[in-house]
Amino acid sequence: MELNADFTSRVVVHADQLDWQASPMKGVDRRMLDRIGGEVARATTIVRYAPGSHFSAHTHTGGEEFVVLDGVFQDEHGDFPAGTYVRNPPTSQHTPGSAEGCTIFVKLWQFDLDDRTQFRKDMSAELPPASDGVATATLHSDQREVVTYSDIEPGAAFTSDAPGGHELLIIGGSLTEGGDTLTRNSWLRLPEGAPLSAVAGADGAKVWMKTGHLPHAKAPSV
Repeated sequence: MELNADFTSRVVVHADQLDWQASPMKGVDRRMLDRIGGEVARATTIVRYAPGSHFSAHTHTGGEEFVVLDGVFQDEHGDFPAGTYVRNPPTSQHTPGSAEGCTIFVKLWQFDLDDRTQFRKDMSAELPPASDGVATATLHSDQREVVTYSDIEPGAAFTSDAPGGHELLIIGGSLTEGGDTLTRNSWLRLPEGAPLSAVAGADGAKVWMKTGHLPHAKAPSV
């Protein structure tokens, strides 16, 4: 399966306008944003856990990172409330679920396969003081990618000329870019060489962003 798999093109998806699709696990639904592969895939997805639902225990051969958008995600490592960013590297294992229900933004098979760094971070707690209306925390950085979280004041410019492409998820508020107004759960991907030039809306914006990673995009090596 290929979905938004042309990484040389700009893509905007307003995820809240998509229908939920059932996953192989009862009570767990998803909205696919991009994908290369079948059930084992390089994938970017918004996943919804119904209250009391869970996946069976599994190993992340290609790694998994996610942001908790609402509710509380749970596994044997603890409870992960909204606003938590988690990286589970290749070879990590867990049994995910949610007693009260939750929604997460998740990326699979997008790690350096030698990465073994596992962590969780409260994104808001990582923020430094704002500069020119933008407070940005670096959540993760390596030779392949940089992951950030930004809290942007109303009307402030949000720009980047980072190499290797840009990928953004709007966590809250709104952002205007390229003539599109991006609201909560809107997802934007800009190809390598395309700079980001956006402006926060009247309610500001909270934005998760990854840069540098698009040249590494490929199907899982299984």
